[in-house]
Amino acid sequence: MPDTEPRNTRLESFSYIGRENHGTLHIALSLVVVGLFVGALMGPTLSSYAELPPDTGWNSEIITSGVDSAAVLVEPAEMITASISGDETLIGAARPSERRRSLKVQSGDTLMSLMLSAGIDRGDAHEAVSALRSVFDPKDLRVGQQVRLTVSPKDNLQEIALDPSVVRRVAVRRDGNDATFRAFETQKTLTRELTHASGKIQSSLYKAAVDAGVPLPVLEEMMRIYSWDIDFQREIQPDDEFEISYEKFVDDDGGFVRHGEIIFAKLILSGDRKSLYRFEIEPGLVDYFDENGKSAKRALLRTPIDGARLSSGFGKRHHPVLNYTKMHRGVDFAAPSGTPIYSAGDGVVEFRGKNGGYGNYIRIDHAGKYKTAYAHMKSFAAGLSTGGRVRQGQVIGYVGSTGRSTGPHLHYEILVSGRQVNPLAVKMPSGRTLSTAALARFHTVRAGIDSVTAGLRGNVQLTQR
Repeated sequence: MPDTEPRNTRLESFSYIGRENHGTLHIALSLVVVGLFVGALMGPTLSSYAELPPDTGWNSEIITSGVDSAAVLVEPAEMITASISGDETLIGAARPSERRRSLKVQSGDTLMSLMLSAGIDRGDAHEAVSALRSVFDPKDLRVGQQVRLTVSPKDNLQEIALDPSVVRRVAVRRDGNDATFRAFETQKTLTRELTHASGKIQSSLYKAAVDAGVPLPVLEEMMRIYSWDIDFQREIQPDDEFEISYEKFVDDDGGFVRHGEIIFAKLILSGDRKSLYRFEIEPGLVDYFDENGKSAKRALLRTPIDGARLSSGFGKRHHPVLNYTKMHRGVDFAAPSGTPIYSAGDGVVEFRGKNGGYGNYIRIDHAGKYKTAYAHMKSFAAGLSTGGRVRQGQVIGYVGSTGRSTGPHLHYEILVSGRQVNPLAVKMPSGRTLSTAALARFHTVRAGIDSVTAGLRGNVQLTQR
């Protein structure tokens, strides 16, 4: 029986460098290191550490998971450089007898207006905002932000602090010596955790994943990386299974800050296992691959629309408008009017305009022998024209009911060498192919991810300094 509770792998005191997209979890271990890691899970001793190659860039330590002790490979952390003036420990910490107030920025608010509405002296408010300009532009204040004020027992402003981003905090604090305001800027230390969840699907992947504690943004990303190969409406059956390992980041107080990347996912559909691994092909270029190193992406999307219901399949049917049996040479996706429609792949717009019973219609040439067509659109995306290039996933139009149509839906076709084929059954052209060297490196990374995931399944805690 698969686990249904998410399990955390705590990567302690990870000092996050101030970019929002942190890049991959570097699990590119040598096969020797992976073997030692697996052996460590079976019952390590301190002498195991002496066998680790000195040039792997990884450290090891014994930790207790609540079940067994295990040797853990620990990735060295990137250290953050904080720009700090004065005593940063004062930021966000009220002194004895001081009072703190938290104000939420509303539309039309400024820092000055917030402080004045809170009863702060105009002169103090002006001096505080002027001092803050050295580390933060007050014009960058956003609706919904929290502004924290600290005041003395006599209601004199002592500090104003806010967080421009999840990793940055700015403040001005009254200097006790000369009563002037001084600015501070610090970077938060984030801790990266790996979380694992798995479960059995009874009604839908959505319900099973949510019941297992998978956050919606992570679930949506999981569905996206599988979307080239799986039709989630037709292929998911009762007793299918899922598994996922993903990152999340917490602050020093243990509070959730944001989710990170999915490093591993697996679906078992009607007994067929489909595993995907996150792999950095080169710096800044990341994709997902199956256990053999085949890209999860395809040159074309099977379903170029989100959240739609398959309302009519490919093949002969009784036409709802013409009232006789007719070959239906595409598939229909029912969706609310105005739902975005995406280009199924990179290509050139071959036709854009009205096309008889198709209504508003677009056909895209994807080079080689593949073309896709989209019909009954309400409207076309701005800037889209015949002869223009489009990218996979780019919005090209919006669901409508133009032409011969009984309601808002997308009619989608794939043409192979000029012949319309079933979009849900055609073998899709493959995506990115790894070079020989990259494929060898992928298999090393995959082995490392498999080892880490095995530890997560066993509730082994991993720590990153």
